[in-house]
Amino acid sequence: MLLISKSLKKELVVITGGPGTGKTTIIDGLIEQGYSCFPEISRQITLEAKKQGIEQLFLEKPLLFSELLLEGRKKQFNNAIHDQAEIVFLDRGIPDILAYMHYIGDSYPAFFDQACKEHNYAKVFVLPPWQEIYTSDEARYENYEQAKLIFDHLLETYQKYGYNLIEVPKGTLEERIFFILNELK
Repeated sequence: MLLISKSLKKELVVITGGPGTGKTTIIDGLIEQGYSCFPEISRQITLEAKKQGIEQLFLEKPLLFSELLLEGRKKQFNNAIHDQAEIVFLDRGIPDILAYMHYIGDSYPAFFDQACKEHNYAKVFVLPPWQEIYTSDEARYENYEQAKLIFDHLLETYQKYGYNLIEVPKGTLEERIFFILNELK
């Protein structure tokens, strides 16, 4: 069952990539240009868990973290479908969840796979690892080598669900946004 159809004339566009590749910066840049965008929600989930005394929910309870993330991304997907804009950008998509689960070697219930099959995106732009801009912080605990492995899992997972990924070249924010918008024409 597809939750998006051609008759909606809506394009849900995912910006994905490993940690520290510039996804949020691009989303912020698109927002500044007036595009409808949905931000990454994993930091919100992590902050909520910290308020409840769980320092790093993804590391301590990866399945619970992933279930909360799935719930939030499905909600974003549905909100994006009902958004007024013809093109809506999302900072990560549902298959990202499975890619991270594969990365840590964790199993997951069948409803994760089903969600990937039922929630389809028009295009997926992927940002490659970029060591010069990579930084760690309290929510991004992976080192650069781990970020490269996550990138590989992202490619594999999205391709498994039939997506033709469009790699965004490294460059200035303006160049990257221009590339994305030009690919959507």
